[in-house]
Amino acid sequence: MKKQTINLWNKEDYTYPCAGEFLPNITAYLHKDEEVRPAMLVVPGGGYAFVSPTEGEIVAKRFYEAGYQAFVLTYTINMYQLAPLKKQPLRDISRAVRYIRNFAECLRIKCDQVVCCGFSAGAHLTGSLAVHYQDQELTKEPYAEISNRPDAVILCYPVITSGEKAHRGSFDLLLGKDASEEELTWASLEKQVTADTPPAFLWQTFTDATVPVENSIMYTKACHNAGVPCELHLFMEGRHGMSLANEEWATNNIGEDSIYTMMQQWQTLKTLYNERLEMVPTMLAPSAKAETLKEFAVEWTKATVGIRQMEEQHADESAMQWPDLALTWLDKIFVS
Repeated sequence: MKKQTINLWNKEDYTYPCAGEFLPNITAYLHKDEEVRPAMLVVPGGGYAFVSPTEGEIVAKRFYEAGYQAFVLTYTINMYQLAPLKKQPLRDISRAVRYIRNFAECLRIKCDQVVCCGFSAGAHLTGSLAVHYQDQELTKEPYAEISNRPDAVILCYPVITSGEKAHRGSFDLLLGKDASEEELTWASLEKQVTADTPPAFLWQTFTDATVPVENSIMYTKACHNAGVPCELHLFMEGRHGMSLANEEWATNNIGEDSIYTMMQQWQTLKTLYNERLEMVPTMLAPSAKAETLKEFAVEWTKATVGIRQMEEQHADESAMQWPDLALTWLDKIFVS
C-alpha cells in the first residue's frame, strides 16, 4: 500500500482564521499495482468541531482491502468557534472530488465510480456536496471543468435536517447561531434532494442519542420521492459514532498514524497560544505547546479525558455488517 497526503489548497489561497500551517487535504491509500479501481473518499465526522480519527484511516483501509483506491478528507472545522464555517468545508470536499478525477490516470481511478462515505457531520458535508454540487461558489474552484458530483454517497448516522430533529451544534458551528432561515433551509439536506442527486446508502441505529434516527429516514424519503436510488439500514441498537462498529473501533485500535485528522486542532490551538493567549483554557496549555502532532494528541487526550463523553463502546455483530452491505449495494449501482 502506498500512503501519501495531498494538500487541496495553496497557503496564499486559504484564509480560515488561525489555521497556522494547516491546509485541508486528502490522505491517499493506493494499491501499488496498475489496476484501475473505483475510489472511496472517506469524510470523518466530529460535529464540525473536529475531524474524528476513529472514522478516518480504519475506514479507508476497510475499503482499500475491498479493492478501492481510498482517501480520507481532513476538512476545515470550527473547534474554537473563531468564525462560522459557511461553505468552506463544501469547497474542501468539492476540491477533493475534482482532484481525484483530474488525476485519475496517475491515481488509477475509475472516473465514473467515485464514492464519498461520510459520518455524522461528515455525512452532512458529503450530503451537502450531493445536493449542492452545482453551487455557484464551487464553479470558481480549480478544475471547475471537472465534475465534482459523487457517483454515489454512503451516509453513516448522518446529520441531515436543520429542523426539529437537528443536531443543533453542527449547524451552529457551520452557519453561526444567528443563521438566517435561508441558510438553514439550504443546509437542511432533505429539502434539497432532486432527481439529479447521486444514489445514497444510509445506515444508523435506533438508539443513537446524538443524532435522531429521523435524520436518516427523512433523507431516504426525499430520495425515494425524487426517484433517486437509495437504501437504508436501521440497526436495533448502538451508540453514535460507531465507525466500523467492530472490535478494532471498540478497543480504539485505530493506529498511531490515524491522528493526522487532528492537524487543524493542533495548529489553531498553537496559533492562539502564541497570538491570543487569553482564548486558550489553562487545561489546554500543554497541548498548545506541543512540538509535534503526536505529542499534541497525547496531551489533548490527557486534558480532555474528564470532559469527553466516556460512553461504553462495544462491537455490534449487526452494525459491523454495514461495509459489506454498502459494497454489495455499490456493485448494483455501478452495474446498472
